[in-house]
Amino acid sequence: MLSLKRFNFLSSPCSTQAVLSLLSGFHCKVTDTSVYGSLAPLIGETNKLLVYCTESKMEAIRFTTWDDPCYKRFCTMADTHEPSRLALELEQAVDEQRFEDAWIAYEKHVWMVGLPRKSVLSKLIVCFTESFNIHWLNKAHRVVELAFAESRPDLLEKDVLIYLAFILSRSQLSILATNIVRKLVKMEAFPPITAWLGIIGHMCQTSTGTLLAAELIMEIGYLFKDNGVDPRNAVAFNIILTGCILFGTTRKAEQLLELMPMIGMKPNLNLLIVMAQIYEKNGRRDELIKLKRHVDESIGLRDVEFLQFYNCLLSCLLKFKDFDSAVGMVLDMLGKAKEVRGSLASPKSLLQIVEAASSFRYENPGHEKLSLDKFNLIENLAPLYFDFTKDQSFSRLEAEAKESLNLLSEKLQAKVELVKSEQGILQPTEKMYAKLVNSLLEADKISGLASFLIKASKEGAPVFLEKSAAVQVINSCISNGLLKQAHELLDEMRFSGIRVGSSMYSSLLKAYCKINRHAEALTLLNDARQAGIQLDSSCFDALIQSWTHQDNSGDALHIFKEMKKSNISRSTHGSFETLVEGCTRGGEAGQMVKLLEEIKDIQNVDSGIHDWNSVIHFFCKKRLIGDAQKALNKMKALGHMPNAQTYHSLVTAYAAIGGKYSEVTDLWGEMKILANSKLMKFDQELLDSLLYCFVRGGFFVRAMEVVEVMERDQMFVDKYKYRSLWLKYHRTLYKGKAPKVQTQAQLKRRESTLAFKKWIALT
Repeated sequence: MLSLKRFNFLSSPCSTQAVLSLLSGFHCKVTDTSVYGSLAPLIGETNKLLVYCTESKMEAIRFTTWDDPCYKRFCTMADTHEPSRLALELEQAVDEQRFEDAWIAYEKHVWMVGLPRKSVLSKLIVCFTESFNIHWLNKAHRVVELAFAESRPDLLEKDVLIYLAFILSRSQLSILATNIVRKLVKMEAFPPITAWLGIIGHMCQTSTGTLLAAELIMEIGYLFKDNGVDPRNAVAFNIILTGCILFGTTRKAEQLLELMPMIGMKPNLNLLIVMAQIYEKNGRRDELIKLKRHVDESIGLRDVEFLQFYNCLLSCLLKFKDFDSAVGMVLDMLGKAKEVRGSLASPKSLLQIVEAASSFRYENPGHEKLSLDKFNLIENLAPLYFDFTKDQSFSRLEAEAKESLNLLSEKLQAKVELVKSEQGILQPTEKMYAKLVNSLLEADKISGLASFLIKASKEGAPVFLEKSAAVQVINSCISNGLLKQAHELLDEMRFSGIRVGSSMYSSLLKAYCKINRHAEALTLLNDARQAGIQLDSSCFDALIQSWTHQDNSGDALHIFKEMKKSNISRSTHGSFETLVEGCTRGGEAGQMVKLLEEIKDIQNVDSGIHDWNSVIHFFCKKRLIGDAQKALNKMKALGHMPNAQTYHSLVTAYAAIGGKYSEVTDLWGEMKILANSKLMKFDQELLDSLLYCFVRGGFFVRAMEVVEVMERDQMFVDKYKYRSLWLKYHRTLYKGKAPKVQTQAQLKRRESTLAFKKWIALT
């Protein structure tokens, strides 16, 4: 007889239309737990309906008694589809790779008698997986989902699930791949480390996959606390952390770093460099300085890894406006380079460090361009299931994981901008020089800048005075309207006994004249005379024209007489414009472009924010929440605006100590005000940590506010994590009927809770 396992009975007097309406609601409920529908005969006192439900259609057979021929014909039809025959039909379709027929046969089998036996189900999943087609991979995933929904994970083979997870990750279906891995963990059927690495390696090629891989490590890691090690060895950490750096989720990466000592994992040399990049992105200057000793003393690090570390260190020093350390490091590099070159080659001028490409894009010297030719395994077709299982050590997956890590690492290496290597010696790049000069100008450290330029010029031995580093900086300041800084630099150079050519005075004086700054122009004219520099007639012409336009004919006439008295010829000196034209003909037109662009791109980033963020992070890490909150208040009182990183440290600290969720709602209120005023920008990591706190604490009104922001900004959310959190802490919440009398606040809480439950697909 037809299996009654899927039957539900209703015995209440109702019309046919009412029965069908009720059935529709019942069917929707079933599809949440079983994607494939069900058979449902519904019985009324006056009408008897046998209703056959599928995903796409609903058929009803009306009969009056249990002996009705219609009912008997239906049962006879069901009997003819006995399990063995249905399974045979399914196997034949799979063997002949008739995917559509196989799927129809599978659905029929599920509708009539339930899930196929283990061997048939495995063949079906493998068949769909080997197609490497997105559509059929989704179908394979649905087969696995149904098996778990029916509480039949025993029908699934471990190797089949590992193969499916690997192919899903390879096809950049990271969410589905993560679901399969989580089910393997739930079955306590952990994939071998080499297989795990292959899956993780492909997931971390995308932003979403990297986030999910990090979540997996966190979930598995807490199973191995107290020096239990595992979470799939240091290579897995390296892959995920590198992906986090590339895709900008470095606060999640820092959480993984904090997990390492808890599970007894020690970083290797490669992880030291990755850690440095995470610390730099998160503004952890003290941790970077601590790492420096380990890096300098390490044996086995390659040049490219030293470049990456010192790139991070210099970037962090500039971020914190630690100019003394940055200048000292740059001069030390230049000095060592000069010693090594010695008499082997003529010294290169500092201009070659300042000199910029015509494009602001920087190509790191010494690194070959990224080529996918080296990543053959990743680019080749994935293995079939037979070859996959034949390789019992999963060496192919391990090799692909290493290729994935190399691909990610090369992308990171291409981002090194501030240092380069020449003859094995670190040297600053033109980008580093431009950033340092720009930072000193922003901070109004003109004396320090002049001192640096003088010392650097001695190390770099400039070829021509008019093309020295100092001249390039002054030119850039003038071009960007930083006339005060340019004037002060000229003064510092003059007081230090460094003679600067007339072109600098000429161009600055003309710039003053353009904006009618006559007092400064006359002061500059006197400075030039004291330095023994004779300006050409174009400077006097500029002064005369400027005063004439201001209807100041008296001063204009005075300057004209002075020019005549000095017997200045119009052809005595070439003007600044002539110098520029000469540079253009000589192929040197782009020599200031990088510095010009860097100065134009002034963002006025408040370095105090980084200092306060470091203080707040320190207190949060030590769980000194009261001190952290005081530091936040002091930070705001001093006029430093908190950013996403500030609040992320506080929120994660509150989550770690637990029970402080109402304080997080206060922080959320502050954040919304700042965000609405365009003073702060939300990011995925901050909103995810907020959502975790609100769900854990049961603040679902606030949780749905966060969800709304994340969906508006199209941020990825790992719903599995929040579904698990709900089932662990709020499973029985609002299960009964709503009370007849409730306040507006109670109603809003109930509606938000049910909306969240629906959002995570539990209703």
